[in-house]
Parts: sequence; structure tokens; C-alpha cells
Amino acid sequence: MELNIDQDDVVSPWHAAAASAAAFTIGAILPMLAILLPPADWRIPVTFVAVLMALAVTGTLSATIGGSSRLRATLRVVIGGALALAATYGVGVLLGASGVV
Repeated sequence: MELNIDQDDVVSPWHAAAASAAAFTIGAILPMLAILLPPADWRIPVTFVAVLMALAVTGTLSATIGGSSRLRATLRVVIGGALALAATYGVGVLLGASGVV
């Protein structure tokens, strides 16, 4: 108790890691279907929406399993993922990538 940290109040890093692994695996299903199922012209916008939805599910599920704040985890995962998604799309546009081959 030297630093006023109670071991029972701290989320287990092992539980958080296992929760994240399970949530990310489950969350990958929706974006994969978004790439495979729609017509070629719809793949990119549908995938953007599907990825953001999957990130929300992933953040909520991992927080629930790991025992932390669901809102905070979901916002962190969705905002970080949206930024990464936009950056990846921007790099693809700059390099002349045309979408799914």
C-alpha cells in the first residue's frame, strides 16, 4: 500500500491480454465479410463502416471481459482505428493503389 495501489483494484494484464485477443479475432469477422461479399464498387465504403463497427464491438467486448470501462475502451479503439484506417487509405491513394485486386 506504499503507493496507495490495492492489488485487487487493478485489472489483470493477463485477463486484459486474453480479452483483447478474443475480441480482435471476433471483431475481424465483420471486416472480412465486408471485403468478400459486396460488389467491387461498394467494397471500400462498406469496409470502412464495417471496420468501425467491428472496432466498437472489439473495444466493448475486450473491456467487458477484461473488467475495465467499456466506454473508454470503445472510444480508444474506435478513434485509434479510424485514424489508422484514414492514414492507410491516404497512403494507398498517394501510392496509386486502386483497391481490391
